Amino acid sequence: MIPSVNDPGDRTIGLLAYLYGPGKHEEHTDPHLVASFDNMSPDPGRDPNATLKDLQQLLDQPVMALPKHARPAKHVWHTSVRTAPGDRTLSDEEWAGIARRIVAATGIDPGNGQPGCRWAAVRHADDHIHIVATLVREDGLRPDDFRSGARAQAEARLIEKELGLHEVAPGDGTAAQRPTSAERHKAERQGRERTAREELRETVRRAVAGVRSEEEFLDRLADAGLLIRKRTAPSGDLLGYKVALPDDRNKDGEPVFYPGARLAPDLSLPRIRERWSGDAQNSPAPQPEDADRTGPSTPAAARRRTASAAWQAMLVIEHGDDAVAAAHIAAVGEILDALAKTSAAHTRRELREAATAFERASRSHVRAVRGHDRALRQAARDLVHGGPALGRGEDGASTAMAIDMLFFLITAAAHWHAKKGHAQQAAAAARAAEYLRSAYQEAAAQPLGVLYQRGRRLNRPLLQRQTVVLREALPGLAEQILAEPGWYALAATIADAEAVGHDPAVLLSDAVERRELDTAESVSDVLVWRLRRLADLPADASELPAYGTTGGSSSMRRAAARASAPGRRRGGEGTVGKTR
Repeated sequence: MIPSVNDPGDRTIGLLAYLYGPGKHEEHTDPHLVASFDNMSPDPGRDPNATLKDLQQLLDQPVMALPKHARPAKHVWHTSVRTAPGDRTLSDEEWAGIARRIVAATGIDPGNGQPGCRWAAVRHADDHIHIVATLVREDGLRPDDFRSGARAQAEARLIEKELGLHEVAPGDGTAAQRPTSAERHKAERQGRERTAREELRETVRRAVAGVRSEEEFLDRLADAGLLIRKRTAPSGDLLGYKVALPDDRNKDGEPVFYPGARLAPDLSLPRIRERWSGDAQNSPAPQPEDADRTGPSTPAAARRRTASAAWQAMLVIEHGDDAVAAAHIAAVGEILDALAKTSAAHTRRELREAATAFERASRSHVRAVRGHDRALRQAARDLVHGGPALGRGEDGASTAMAIDMLFFLITAAAHWHAKKGHAQQAAAAARAAEYLRSAYQEAAAQPLGVLYQRGRRLNRPLLQRQTVVLREALPGLAEQILAEPGWYALAATIADAEAVGHDPAVLLSDAVERRELDTAESVSDVLVWRLRRLADLPADASELPAYGTTGGSSSMRRAAARASAPGRRRGGEGTVGKTR
């Protein structure tokens, strides 16, 4: 059950007209009163003799009784209270009880003989009510409604348990501010899918991914087409910033600016500065685990570095200090934003949804010590500067490799949050992981299909040798892997690694050491990407000869060297094998 307390308004009659009206798209049905401060208020929905003006005048009477100069400019309090999808339909009597509990908990009408405000609860749909109140008590004083939103949420958690409704994870005050009803209605009028606040939050998040200075951050905001208003000290130092969409205007035709802190708690200028100041203070230059196979600034190279950084970050989140783990989790959000911005169209939607979902998981009350997350932030920077990736060849295959590793990193983040009791963050990370799973299926189908076909063509003695290696290296997983369709892609990868001089048993042991595989739908698929990264093999095998059929180890080495040439692009077709 979600109460959504809005900013105070100034026109009781206008809000009542909306609540009793047909709605923006004729979605309001049978508007009627379910409860009020005196249980006798006129109901314009059910009483043909009652008017909206009658109800408005009754609610506003304590306000109008004050001298004009003492009346609050914003005197209308409003919240909606909505059940979750799948909850049973509540009766009017149950909604009336909920309304009374909400106004009591928020201080609007505390009851027990204490002076309260006048209020009315209107129902115009099966799944929610609206409560409207005027913020002057019967004794002429203002109610104690401080933090009424948080108090309403706390009461809703109790109501859910008592009524057997879906229990929402309690908040902790670190979530981004939700759009107001006025912002949502404005977006509907303008034909926008999202509010200006939501669009700005995503754009600023993407702009901050991997940045190293204020100048670079502001340049990215300008390049994204945002209007920027700076707040500076007399010395010229930047103190803060606001952003606006060029076409989001108020009634006077002026741009509507939002400070960074009103978009999300970690998008204020001081919190953003912590990211790059920590880079210089707390961490030495990173040592890349992989050789830079395709040049310093290509999309494929950036994705391989992302996979390596994610591999190391999993250990930190699982075994490191809380403050350092929190920094790594925050930096994962930058990786997702950068990956969504630069990936091919067939994975972009799922990656964007993953980044949006994970945004909630990137903040908690465990304050991140930035700087230790430098490798992840550098990976985000590399993704941005590497530019857009193709959906095929080494770009496409290395995207699958990166997403595969990020899936397990985000799963580790979900487990970390769950251990700390961060219910909302754990749920957000789990949602992000599911979007990544879908993106992975899109990205991995073609490159895994190529490997599957190459594995099917391995000669029998070689395939039998790979089976022996697997059983000796991973006795607890071997039979499960051999039963998976992805085994042939893994067998081809083992052959490729062996052909360029690696010990497959060592690689397999390294690939599973201290890294969980329980959440994998196909263990063999996961091991394909881990082995290809550890052995520095091309992610895309479409140009490599099928070792053990028509090619030999020397031709394999020559092909691998050609595939490693900077800037080289690869393509190819293959039968799609089973993915994650």
